[in-house]
Amino acid sequence: QVQLVESGGGLVQAGGPLRLSCAASERTYRLYAVGWFRQVPGKEREFVATITWSGNTTLYADSVKGRFTISRDNAKSTLYLQMNSLKPEDTANYYCAAGDNYSRSPSRWDYWGQGTQVTVSS
Repeated sequence: QVQLVESGGGLVQAGGPLRLSCAASERTYRLYAVGWFRQVPGKEREFVATITWSGNTTLYADSVKGRFTISRDNAKSTLYLQMNSLKPEDTANYYCAAGDNYSRSPSRWDYWGQGTQVTVSS
């Protein structure tokens, strides 16, 4: 069982940066694909970015491509999401996830964190 804990959320002005972190409890974390999703109340959970266990392959939602960067440090069992040029529409609760294979679909992931709120003011 992998436990995931996100941190780094907060309030930021539009155009500003923010960096999210996701710490995993298991050393086997390095074997999993990991990703970031976000959700606004009343809407479905939305794919943001994902990275393979090796870190060689990344995938981004079109809405964040060129602004967000996903990375991982397997030695620290930690996943990161660097968010630049933030927009008010990026406001959401951000979740990290881990699983055997990366996917845009939330249903394909096995483990989830509790989420961290990101609010972008205009």
